[in-house]
Amino acid sequence: MAESRQPVALNRWSLIGLAVGVVFCAGVLISLGNWQLHRLDWKLHLIDTVEKRTKLPPVAAPGPDAWGGKTLEENNYRPVRLTGRFLHKGEAHVLTSLSEPRGRFGGPGYLIFTPFETEDGWTVMVNRGFVPSPLKDRKKRPEKPEIAGEVTVEGLFRAPPPPNAYAPDPQIDKNVWYSRDVLKMAETAGLPVGRTAPYTVDLVAKETPAGGIPQAGETRMHWVNNHLQYALTWYGLALALLGVYGAFMWTNVIRPKRRQGASRA
Repeated sequence: MAESRQPVALNRWSLIGLAVGVVFCAGVLISLGNWQLHRLDWKLHLIDTVEKRTKLPPVAAPGPDAWGGKTLEENNYRPVRLTGRFLHKGEAHVLTSLSEPRGRFGGPGYLIFTPFETEDGWTVMVNRGFVPSPLKDRKKRPEKPEIAGEVTVEGLFRAPPPPNAYAPDPQIDKNVWYSRDVLKMAETAGLPVGRTAPYTVDLVAKETPAGGIPQAGETRMHWVNNHLQYALTWYGLALALLGVYGAFMWTNVIRPKRRQGASRA
């Protein structure tokens, strides 16, 4: 016959240490859940802000006098308009992969960032759109003459992404970039850094040339939002920990004491 499980004998200090450890771990788990709820609120605000801004009418892209302060934050994803000319010799190729393209082409390829000299004399790096890897070379693309000369284009204002310590350095000799490092792109293209906007502009879909390449309108505006699920997971782990602790205390402390009290009676 199997022997009944004996309670674990614990002294007072062991019980205090166990309680402190459980409270600490539960507090950490609850804090992680609270942090995920804050992230959820931030993500919902971001999605709502982007949806509203992209529906606004285009305005003139901010010039040098408006590059300070909160310009980048307040205009991110705002439709803007530019008049000037493309400087094709200074284009940069940012490696990417479109898993859910809005246009015809997808998969591995490049975003084509081309310097754009405005009619006011300052420049901005414009993301003209996506090209598949075999069309990285501009000579292989079916572009039409209308892109030459002075043009007016519309796009979305894009603040520079935060620095990514894990992104490799660009292969400048091969013109392959791994992030939108706008000022480094401008410097490599020989542009006056002081007169180059600290932001980029993503052309909207209607700016795609007649040949279909570069494929504009591929600005990423879909964000994974699993923060509520993560929050519930952390809270669930905290609850499970407290449940295990409660069961342990009942089995090894509370019930044995009750039995001792009953036997003495």
